[in-house]
Amino acid sequence: MTLAGAHDAGSIPGPLPDALVAQFHELMARAIAAGEPEPTAMSLATVAGDGRPSVRIVLLKHLDRDGLVFYTNTLSRKGRQLAGQAWAGTAMHWKHLDLQVQVRSEGRVEPVSDQEADAYFQSRPRGSQIGAWASLQSEPLADPAQFQQRIAQAEDRFGDGPVPRPPHWSGYRLRPDRIEFWFGRPYRLHERILHTWQDDNWRQSRLYP
Repeated sequence: MTLAGAHDAGSIPGPLPDALVAQFHELMARAIAAGEPEPTAMSLATVAGDGRPSVRIVLLKHLDRDGLVFYTNTLSRKGRQLAGQAWAGTAMHWKHLDLQVQVRSEGRVEPVSDQEADAYFQSRPRGSQIGAWASLQSEPLADPAQFQQRIAQAEDRFGDGPVPRPPHWSGYRLRPDRIEFWFGRPYRLHERILHTWQDDNWRQSRLYP
């Protein structure tokens, strides 16, 4: 899996600050405790070669100092777009906290290692593993029965044995060079804290709401 421009010289920022990562995980824990229905739901924006943007919801599976990780079919529309333009933006919104919170990030995307992808794939429910083999994600589906047939074929293929990770299914890591924490305030007097990678260092600033 090759991502265009993903390794240009000087394009990869340094690791995220420990305090920033800790703040994110603290907010995530609060969102879970507050009953957020889908706390890991993340809007993912990619762009096609002609500049046309596309956005959808994916699930954030991991965040550490190296960035944000999500998984998908690499032949899907987003996978094809990332292969051509290895830039992406994400947004998470937790509205069940005492104050609404958004976390937005932008940066280059790179594939996770095969070892990471294999480990996560094996942690998925078996039905999801079968679905990864059966689905031609983003391709036209003339009849839902065709999909059911592909599911049955995958189930017959693997029987009761382990389901290996398909070659077209893997993960991506977004390495932010820009990440913003947005805290909702009354009267739209929101608080916005922006972290940017500049001059080989992370810098923090505030933005008007």
